[in-house]
Formats: sequence, C-alpha cells, structure tokens
Amino acid sequence: MSVLRERVTWVWLGLVVLTCVTTWGLSKDLFSPAIAVVGTFLIAAVKVRYVVLDFMELRNAPIPVRVAFEAWPVVVSAIILGFWFATS
Repeated sequence: MSVLRERVTWVWLGLVVLTCVTTWGLSKDLFSPAIAVVGTFLIAAVKVRYVVLDFMELRNAPIPVRVAFEAWPVVVSAIILGFWFATS
C-alpha cells in the first residue's frame, strides 16, 4: 500500500503545515498580538486533537474516553487564554 494513501501521512503533512503557519505566519507583525495568540492556541488545540486521534489511536476509543481527551485541549486553551486576556 502506498504511503500517500495512509490517513496518518496526510495528518502528519497537515500538522507540518499548521506548524509553519504558527511559526512564520502568526509570528510576524501581520496581526495584532491578541489575534496571533488566539490563533496560535486554536491551531495548537487542533494539532493536539489530531495527534490524540491519529497517533495515539483514540479515534476508535470508547466515547467517554474520546470526549475526555478531545475536551482536554479545549479546556486548557480556554483557561490559558482566559488568564492571558484577564491580565492584559
């Protein structure tokens, strides 16, 4: 089977692209700091979700386990962004 037909290959390529977006796209002075920080955390949460589902193989896990692991990056990002906006 070809490597390019595997889902994990496309997920990995997507993670690389998202890393490039956060490293070079959001780090420039193109956006305000608030937009850059929120964008970085949103992209990080999406990346964590794909790592959890595809590389930790929780895509077919029982629903309660999957919900807990998918809620974790959302909750952590919300707490960090909440503190960040509260102290600005």
